[in-house]
Amino acid sequence: MAALSRMLLRLVDFIWIPHCPLIIPKGFRRETRVAKPGFGVLTCGTCPYPIRPASMTYDDVTHLSAKIKPKQQKVELEMAIDTLNPNYCRSKGEQIALNVDGTCTDETSTYSSKLMDKQTFCSSQAASNVSRYAAAVYKKGELHLTPLHGILQLRPSFTYLDKADAKHREREAANEGGDSSQDEAEDDVKQITVRFSRPETEQARQRRVQSYEFLQKRQAEEHWVHLHYYGLKDSRSEHERQYLFSQGHGFAENTELIKSPSEYLMMLMPPSIEEENDKPMAPSNVLSMAQLRTLPLADQIKILMKNVKVMPFANLMSLLGSGTDSTAVLRCIQQVAMLVQGNWVVKSDVLYPKDTSSPHSGVPAEVLCRGRDFVMWKFTQDRWVVRKEVAAVTKLCPEDVKDFLEHMSVARINKGWEFMLPYDEDFVKKHPDIVQRQHMLWMGIQAKLEKVYNLLKEHLTPKKQEAQSARPLLVSGEQRVSMAKAKVKQNYGQLEQDFQKQKAEMKSNDTSAKMDVSNIRIKEEPVSDEEPMDTSAYKGMNNGIVNGLHAEEDSTDSLNGHLPGGCIDRVAQELKAFVLSTFKKQFVLTLSELKRLFNLHLASLPPGHTLFSGISDKMLQDMVLDTGCKQILVPFPPQTAASPDELKVYALWEAGDTYDQHRQVLLEIFSKNYRVRRNVIQNQLSQECGEDLNKQEVDRVLKDCCVSYGGMWYLKGTVQS
Repeated sequence: MAALSRMLLRLVDFIWIPHCPLIIPKGFRRETRVAKPGFGVLTCGTCPYPIRPASMTYDDVTHLSAKIKPKQQKVELEMAIDTLNPNYCRSKGEQIALNVDGTCTDETSTYSSKLMDKQTFCSSQAASNVSRYAAAVYKKGELHLTPLHGILQLRPSFTYLDKADAKHREREAANEGGDSSQDEAEDDVKQITVRFSRPETEQARQRRVQSYEFLQKRQAEEHWVHLHYYGLKDSRSEHERQYLFSQGHGFAENTELIKSPSEYLMMLMPPSIEEENDKPMAPSNVLSMAQLRTLPLADQIKILMKNVKVMPFANLMSLLGSGTDSTAVLRCIQQVAMLVQGNWVVKSDVLYPKDTSSPHSGVPAEVLCRGRDFVMWKFTQDRWVVRKEVAAVTKLCPEDVKDFLEHMSVARINKGWEFMLPYDEDFVKKHPDIVQRQHMLWMGIQAKLEKVYNLLKEHLTPKKQEAQSARPLLVSGEQRVSMAKAKVKQNYGQLEQDFQKQKAEMKSNDTSAKMDVSNIRIKEEPVSDEEPMDTSAYKGMNNGIVNGLHAEEDSTDSLNGHLPGGCIDRVAQELKAFVLSTFKKQFVLTLSELKRLFNLHLASLPPGHTLFSGISDKMLQDMVLDTGCKQILVPFPPQTAASPDELKVYALWEAGDTYDQHRQVLLEIFSKNYRVRRNVIQNQLSQECGEDLNKQEVDRVLKDCCVSYGGMWYLKGTVQS
């Protein structure tokens, strides 16, 4: 702003005045809006530089040109670059000029000197409502105000890069010989579809008016108005600067200044009224990321996907801002996009709404959606698609098919169209339920496409060569289990040999445990009320051992937790260490969750470990109580569907830190209530502990022991899905 306030630009209706950068009179130069003649009212706009400090001015920089679009309030300035400066890289400047203009030089060249010797600054609106702002000048005890017509921000423009990209694409197209990526020579005879225009509905007209193409066309219709530049000390600059001061000498006759100070202040600064902007149908150049994030989450995702077409889930989360719930994003993204090779592709009905048609052939939206769904489905089967095959099946014109492919793939010479993003393994591994649900949706779409297009077997199965190089998209849970079982059977023999070898070494080293196997007696315990540990979900784990117990009849290890005298202490120490480390991390666990964690712990141990000797549910529960944990008798609702193991809740009573007392009070609360609100917990903690706890301390205690669901707090593991 400091730099622009030292400029004067003038062309009939548009004046650039120092100390109040952009002055745009309403009508012509000055328009008298009060009774006293000579009292001119101007509308003014400011143009700061948000990315440049005020100390770095443009006083000594040569201003090459300036132009403005008054209706759009858009300004562009061209300023020279000091190419003789030691910090200027001449080779880079020549390379940029070559990329932008090429080798030929004509009137349309951006850099006529074959060197990047100028830069362009383009404005953007900083505020949509500027009626509450004014430019003020203080002189001789008087405050002169000029209303603002617009507040703009100037930033460097990089349109020359777009021009360089266009040149690069033209050269690539020339090298490839048009669009013959897989020898797709078009026939000389082409089918022509005759389409008669029909009356445009009001809804279709509103969509067209709010579309990105329409806005671009409207903006291009307004012509640039070229301006003249005047320096800071120019006489014209000083002359125009005087218009910021009121020319009236007596204010008694001014009818606009006879109100009371409070009324005049209300007129000058009216209460702010938030404008209700219509939600845009699609992103446009006037919708910034800040404005986008004010919309509901579902609209944000729809706008982003409609604009980008294909996006990995990680990129989508980064665009939605920090703190966005990934679960809510997953729920919304499935409404506007489909999963293809681990990436999200916008749905066809989002791009082609009902009652619309193709701009190329006039085909209705329903037919376009079917054709695009076929292309998306082909990419779920393979990374490569041939355009001629798609056109032969869908019977659509080549331009429509090309649009489908350009949305989600890239043309490769003599190969076809390749899906533009790599297979996202991370998303597939993290969200198998989403992948399975999307697989079922694609199965339904495939069945519909088979009926519509009468697909042959060759269309349903990918080619062998490509199938070997392409990665599988979907792997069901049953397939994973069968693969794991097959791998266990392959390694079973080697693992069993290693186990027997380690067991023999342990017996030879432990002389106190030597005894005659024939004299060992298996103690038969009576049937108790305790529940056996559920191991149905862990078959194939623990190297042939189920819940730490050998299933072989000739195993010489003891069962039911009765071990040789020399091993009991080691098993107890290992089990106690596991229980302590687990509860210091979790603080609250149900018996079901503890058993699951224990089985995972066993799976990570090497064969022959002492914990494989056999641990029953009773031994595990006794060890939990011996380590200082207590069972919390949570009053579950009468109609609960929880299993007996889920009804047993254990909590670490003393962890040895400053929050022990707070956790104990919290556990006492849940021994009387199944679920509690936060304010009840905070009041009880303040009464029992005798001090006012801050939010961070309460959050720490709740995070250790509880989870939140639906505005209520539950102990970990007690929320019923």
